Amino acid sequence: MTSISRRTFLAATGAAILLPAIPAFAQAAPKEAPALVEAVASGALPPVNERLPRNPMVVEPYQSVGQYGGDLRTALVGGGSLNMMHRYQGYEPLVRYTPDFTGVIPNVAESYEANEDASAYTFKLREGHKWSDGQPFTTDDIMFFYEDVMMNAELTPAPQGHLRSPNGDQAVFEKIDETTFRIVFSQPNGLLPLRLAWANDDRTTRTPRHYLEQFHIKYNPDADQIAKDQGLTGWVQLFQIKSGISVDGEIFKNKDMPTLYGWKVMQPLGESAEYAISDRNPYYFKVDTQGNQLPYIDRVTYAVVADNEVLLLKALQGEIDVIDQWIATPANRAVLYDGQEAGNYGFYTTTSTEPNEMVFQLNLTHPDQTKRALFQNKDFRIAMSHAIDRQAIIDTVLIGQGAPAQPSIRPEDPLYNEQLATQYVEFDVAKANEILDGIIPEKDGEGYRLMENGQRLTMIFEIDQVRQVFVDSFQLVLPMLRAVGIDAQMRTMDRSLWEVRVRQGGEYDATVHKFGGNSGISAILDPRYFFPNTTEAFYAKGWQIWYNDPASPDAVEPPEATKRQFELYNEVRQTGDQARQQELMKEIIQIAADQFYVFGVTLPLNGYGVVSNRIKNLRETMPNSWGYPTPAPTNPEQYFIS
Repeated sequence: MTSISRRTFLAATGAAILLPAIPAFAQAAPKEAPALVEAVASGALPPVNERLPRNPMVVEPYQSVGQYGGDLRTALVGGGSLNMMHRYQGYEPLVRYTPDFTGVIPNVAESYEANEDASAYTFKLREGHKWSDGQPFTTDDIMFFYEDVMMNAELTPAPQGHLRSPNGDQAVFEKIDETTFRIVFSQPNGLLPLRLAWANDDRTTRTPRHYLEQFHIKYNPDADQIAKDQGLTGWVQLFQIKSGISVDGEIFKNKDMPTLYGWKVMQPLGESAEYAISDRNPYYFKVDTQGNQLPYIDRVTYAVVADNEVLLLKALQGEIDVIDQWIATPANRAVLYDGQEAGNYGFYTTTSTEPNEMVFQLNLTHPDQTKRALFQNKDFRIAMSHAIDRQAIIDTVLIGQGAPAQPSIRPEDPLYNEQLATQYVEFDVAKANEILDGIIPEKDGEGYRLMENGQRLTMIFEIDQVRQVFVDSFQLVLPMLRAVGIDAQMRTMDRSLWEVRVRQGGEYDATVHKFGGNSGISAILDPRYFFPNTTEAFYAKGWQIWYNDPASPDAVEPPEATKRQFELYNEVRQTGDQARQQELMKEIIQIAADQFYVFGVTLPLNGYGVVSNRIKNLRETMPNSWGYPTPAPTNPEQYFIS
């Protein structure tokens, strides 16, 4: 593939971006997947040359040109893990990350260019590109997303932040012709290409107008009645369900909706208790270097398992082809290593882009004013940090891998801040108690501290139960916090409930998570633990809402230091000067060090994934990040079975 350097795709001052189109494939006549030959012969499908765009995207196989056929077997754990399907089949933005995560290249867009100050981007789509049902994909679909989804306040109360100018103005989409459109900002937006490639951020390529119009009140006056006939509140809920545009992963529940992905859902989660299944998209827009239409693999099958133990057993029995989530923990490494021969699998390495193995996040914008005031007290967070014996967690849960550290930037990165990484990591119960005695000295008969309102200080950490490292760590953390008078409790729950309670809600006390950026592109695009730039910053969603919409009823005005970070990040977004971006990010990170929003356990070490010996063209090493999203940029469409 053509690769663009990081400096090139950041809109340099005084120079326009122009990413070259991927060169045409070597063979004049594209080649058909054997699984589709019968459908073409019967007339049910047009021949492959009529299904591909005029200039399909060419994917260079990692090791060798592959062979067709078979199933790629992976898994989902619990009802809320649908967004994991983005990692295997749902990553087709306008532009995408290179496999090494150092730049972006054209994808659904054949090419694009920016004006000199990166305030306007012109995208060229591929002529003849089609949805999975054979209908044309054109700028009409892009404009439908913009005019009827993004700009509809009922469907999209808070449009994605990267489609706003740094001053908060909404981007404007302009149709030029059937394959060309422009995104215009009132201020420069040098990060747009990077952001469009981020997992689940480019929704412009997910709204087939010809299908979704039937559920939109603007195009179908009966949409409300259709919704009510199905027991729904109205057309908005109907559209959200059918489009899956509002909630991560929901797009994979509707098997009727056309897609641009390499595989199309045929058996959604819930239709079977055992598997979700996706079949090859006969109109997929990519070929290999010899003109073979991709993907090589016919189907992706997702085993639906209740918990990590069931998934571990399936992996040991050789029933999983690729997995690096849930079971790829330090504790499981030895048993998986011992099971390689019997399970006919090996390993690949994942290089972490995460700032910590476990980030503790108190809800600083808690609806309970007493808890809000307490959690916002930096000294309270410092005391909690000193109450945690990180080395015990590292030795017991992480099998001795790691060293005490706060959520931070990797030491080798130019943005590294020693204060942020190392402050308050000492395990010191006496210091923790001394600090807490100065804040909440009163205790009840059982030794638990009493808040200003006289109630016991009970903190419930709500945790996704499939994150085994978190669950295991809290067996140690809870007594540590109780030892300093905090009635700490853990509430584990199915991922689907955690999504509602934590990711979408705001009434929890605290949670833990790990994703985010610790270096390079990921640190600039996902600095969630350094300041609340996204609702993924579970410690301060109210502040983040204020950043995007101060008038929102859910907005909470942040302190001046946080406001300063918002101002600095707006400037990061506007400038295309990489050196200036670094300066601004360093100031943001220094404020984060001074504010001490969150605390953690250890910087993550390299992880691993399990891969069946029958899978070819999967890279031996890849970044590990949701934003990347692992393993999608390594092109699963060119994996094959041998």
